[in-house]
Amino acid sequence: MKIQRNTYLSLGTNQGNKVENLQKAIHLIEDRIGDIQKISSVYQTPSWGFEGNDFFNICIKVTTDLESEELISSLLEIEDVLGRKRTLKDGYQNRNIDIDILLIDDEIIFSKKLIVPHPRMLQRKFVMIPLSEIAPCNIHPIEKKQISTCLKNCDDSSEVSLTSEKLIRPIPLSEKYNYIAIEGNIGAGKTSLANMISNEFNAKTVLERFAENPFLPKFYKDKERYAFPLEMSFLADRYQQLTDDLAQFDLFKNFIVSDYYIFKSLIFAQVTLQKEEYLLYRKMFDLMYKEITKPDLYIYLFQNTDRLLLNIKKRGRDYEQGIEPSYLKRIHSGYKNFINTEKKLNTLIIDVSEMDFVKNIEDYNYIINKIKHY
Repeated sequence: MKIQRNTYLSLGTNQGNKVENLQKAIHLIEDRIGDIQKISSVYQTPSWGFEGNDFFNICIKVTTDLESEELISSLLEIEDVLGRKRTLKDGYQNRNIDIDILLIDDEIIFSKKLIVPHPRMLQRKFVMIPLSEIAPCNIHPIEKKQISTCLKNCDDSSEVSLTSEKLIRPIPLSEKYNYIAIEGNIGAGKTSLANMISNEFNAKTVLERFAENPFLPKFYKDKERYAFPLEMSFLADRYQQLTDDLAQFDLFKNFIVSDYYIFKSLIFAQVTLQKEEYLLYRKMFDLMYKEITKPDLYIYLFQNTDRLLLNIKKRGRDYEQGIEPSYLKRIHSGYKNFINTEKKLNTLIIDVSEMDFVKNIEDYNYIINKIKHY
């Protein structure tokens, strides 16, 4: 589990469409830095320390697992993306976006690249007023006083006016969903993605206990003989696990992410069972399915067959090495039919055939952004 730290940022702009500049910065911070928990009102202030257009200023609270050096580098990249033009001139200047780190939890940092708390924040009302709005009781780690008290002690005489402008706070993944189920064919990367999401967002995982099933190695050696006991044992185990785990949310976890959904049982049963066995199996499944909590988001990871076979070979489970392409294609067809007919599920299909989201952070971030903005 990554350690999340509460970080407070000051954003300002006095060029172009100022509200749009702030909103774009907010979305980029949410994409690249972390979840935005709070956004202050928008305040208008005269240019501070130079002659220029009035500024729009806000403060935001963001939770991030980035270390301080990586955090400052990412914020500078966001300023560059938004067109911040830096010059060699001394003093303050007009800018279309300016992002400053004010506080990182109760840390005190003195380095070549970063000083926290921001060394001039206590002298600036355009910082202290929006910060006091969203964090009045936070303690300044050097002054040892609440932010609201620090604001009262600020001797900045510049005029700061509340505007009627409104900004949109992106909804974090942990607030948007209570339960995400990730599905896909054998070797699609379901468990890897579930674990990565859990690690980043402090989610509780519900992972399929396939390794504990004694029928699985036997099934791959003799499918006809062991298909029915395998599918029945999987169904019973999945039902019990989902019923137990989804019935009570962990108080210290934001949401649940699983690497399977119980409908998987029916899809595999359609492929592996004889007609008479399937009809009996279906009766049992229908009774259980009514009782299972449905996910807020159902994600299907699509991998082409060649990539699936490569992934299966790489992970090296002996009993899987004989899986044939035709078997994988039949399973995919079962998922496809399920997705097309189960209209009540909120389904997101992501093609990961050309991705390596475990090793490539850009691929992983692409998937997370697809989920966030779906």
